[in-house]
Amino acid sequence: MIEKINDKEAISITTLFIMGNTLIMGIGGKAENNAWISAILGMLLALPIILIYARIVSVFKGKDLYEILELVFGKFVGKLIGVLYLGYSFLLGSLVIRNFGEFVDTLGMPETPLIVINFTVGLVCIIAIRLGIETLGRTCAYFIPLVFFILVLVQILVLPQVHFDYIKPIMYKGFLPVLQAGYYAFTFPFAETVLLMSVFFTLKSKKSARKVYLWGLFLAGIPIVVLTLRNVLVLGNSIDMYYFPSYIAVGDISIGNFLQRLEVTVVFVFATGAFAKISVCLFSTCRGFQKLFKLEDYRSVAIQVGLLMVYFSIIVYENIMEMKEWAEIYSYYVIPNQVIIPIVLWIVAEVRKKSLLNEASSA
Repeated sequence: MIEKINDKEAISITTLFIMGNTLIMGIGGKAENNAWISAILGMLLALPIILIYARIVSVFKGKDLYEILELVFGKFVGKLIGVLYLGYSFLLGSLVIRNFGEFVDTLGMPETPLIVINFTVGLVCIIAIRLGIETLGRTCAYFIPLVFFILVLVQILVLPQVHFDYIKPIMYKGFLPVLQAGYYAFTFPFAETVLLMSVFFTLKSKKSARKVYLWGLFLAGIPIVVLTLRNVLVLGNSIDMYYFPSYIAVGDISIGNFLQRLEVTVVFVFATGAFAKISVCLFSTCRGFQKLFKLEDYRSVAIQVGLLMVYFSIIVYENIMEMKEWAEIYSYYVIPNQVIIPIVLWIVAEVRKKSLLNEASSA
């Protein structure tokens, strides 16, 4: 069965994927009160590479990332590079499961074993992938208006907690910390959209890829910048002290005696983003296994891969204190997957476009 998703569904998936665990973890914390500048810088750095992703998808319409790699680099080298992406999507999915599990365990259900929380969110994502990418697209398109409504409402209600003095002084430690945090923001979350190349073979139109990527970057990037600025205006330089700054920033919202504990609504936004991101990572990993072992359907391994992700999310690091250390290591580990290989892939594809497309049509 050939699965297809329309532009609205693809943009919804992209937007929620980028938001993902970013809304839980926050970005640019190392830049302290300049974190919002780092968020903008991360978006700008991501723009060229995202256009490269979109171009690759457009050139090889109907081919997923793993098929494109084999077509451009040959079967042997293509499969080896495909294993790198399979491992990357598996690791990223496991990390997002762990991030969400730590969030719920730390702030909501401290007496519940972490494995129970991780298994629950993993099970929901397994079900989504078993139902297919079309179902995931429709689900994301259904929830995204509610996500934006909650985000806008919370930004309005948090205004009494805002202290505009917290934004000053701007770049008092120089530009280097801001640049470093901007680089981290580039690798997490914006350039992680490289994995969507394994999803967008399902796009109905060849011209949709650039539109989807750019709209997804805009619709996710602007709220991330706004939320980061809000966290700075509420928490000040202490933003890097918190594991989950966005949750802490809205924790004191109280309108009289009838509108309190609004951070619960924010949890819904976090959960929706995490669900979308984990599901895409699971889908990409399953597609990788399908191509590597020549399986008929990626859904046949969704349960096994999903459970392995849950298990790995438990052992990937020992405690919440190691979570931020992982973030810095991750930002350097992923450069081949996010930047180097896609650029090489794009250059080769542009140079050999006609011959490659002929090979693809004859295959």
